[in-house]
Amino acid sequence: MLVTMKEILDRASAENYAVAAPNIATELDCRAVVEAAEELNAPIIIDIHNNMNPDISLLGHIAAELAHQSRVPIAINLDHGGDISEFVKAFKGQFTSVMCDRSVLPYEENVAQVKQIVELAHSIGISVEAELGHVGQGDNYAHDGVSALTDPEEAARYIKDTGVDCLAVAIGTAHGAYKGTPKLHFDRLVEIKKATGNFPLVLHGGSGSGDENLKKACELGINKVNICNDLLKQASMDVQAADLSGNHAYDIWRIVKAGYKKALKKYIVLFGGENKAWYAPAKGLTQTEITGREA
Repeated sequence: MLVTMKEILDRASAENYAVAAPNIATELDCRAVVEAAEELNAPIIIDIHNNMNPDISLLGHIAAELAHQSRVPIAINLDHGGDISEFVKAFKGQFTSVMCDRSVLPYEENVAQVKQIVELAHSIGISVEAELGHVGQGDNYAHDGVSALTDPEEAARYIKDTGVDCLAVAIGTAHGAYKGTPKLHFDRLVEIKKATGNFPLVLHGGSGSGDENLKKACELGINKVNICNDLLKQASMDVQAADLSGNHAYDIWRIVKAGYKKALKKYIVLFGGENKAWYAPAKGLTQTEITGREA
């Protein structure tokens, strides 16, 4: 079933677990995500970045239809939304949530721009994620891993000032592959969770951060973990290990999907999302919708 990210993360925060948020680029990825969630009875958040697909509105419609056909709760989220055109494409594409990332801006500018998106999105029933502090890049981790960590008291003020539904925090992770060993600041995470009153918190840069680190972060208050690089890496490794000679070449898409799904299921369990789904009847097509005429 298609739901907002707020519906998923309010439950996750109240019950102290995290939901996996894999990035997808294609219908193939999307089907792997939905199947993994269904097999583990888990809620899931599908992240779509504007740079990952030339038509995110179309991909959003595909994801929404798959969500409608599923019994598990599924949200579709614009990841790191940039200019207004990206939000318009998300709204047209049946996204149920958007991330307005203004984390590189000074506090007041960040608040002002995010608040505008919050007011617009909330008016049409869409939830909003934002970021305070800044999660940088793994290939510049020596600097980005320590330079812009989230301040707990500022986080509490930011939530009130913007009206966001969940907040991405910087506690030592980074996007992409790390150069160096990730160090997560768990004491700071505990302080942020306490200061924000058990508000849903998001961790970007889950890939390569270490299973024990991620498990502990979820136990201490993270409720959504973004994953991309590790899923693609597993799929790529499985393809490289496969025999694709002769007619086996036709198996490549099945292998890619299986590798992506295998990695994602590991993270769903690690984050505590297994068996956390709540159910509603699946949306099936009526006879009229299928044939264009009454039965």
